[in-house]
Amino acid sequence: MRGFSIFPLGGCFDGCRDHTQTSGFGSRIWNLSDRPVELQIRVGSILKKVHTLKPGSSKRLKCKSIYKAYMPGRSGSATTGSMKSLLYYYDETCQPYIWVHDTGGDFSRMVKQQYISLEDLRDYSEIRIFRDHQRGCISVRKKPRPDVC
Repeated sequence: MRGFSIFPLGGCFDGCRDHTQTSGFGSRIWNLSDRPVELQIRVGSILKKVHTLKPGSSKRLKCKSIYKAYMPGRSGSATTGSMKSLLYYYDETCQPYIWVHDTGGDFSRMVKQQYISLEDLRDYSEIRIFRDHQRGCISVRKKPRPDVC
């Protein structure tokens, strides 16, 4: 019998997703704290967009769509001379990221983790934001994306 195999798992290895590629699945970010939090999409120090999450609510964010929306193309550099390109010039090392801002927190305290990177959105299926009552700040826990194989 041609094509017959005792171990029919050969196709599974072809189906595994490549962790170096950006994923279109996105991550669900949950606010499990008792106060609203802001998810601020930033490039460097420049604020691009804000999503406010009420307590108990969630938002799905996709790594690929954030990267496409907020990373300028290589063709639009500051050397073109246009005023628009000077206003929106980015350092090549600046990557978009999500800053987790505690809207009702004490600003004198540091948080455990304040940002979520695009790699986190790619590698983790669920990200939970909760309040650490011992420290008096918010913390972030990440649930790894399950492999298909």
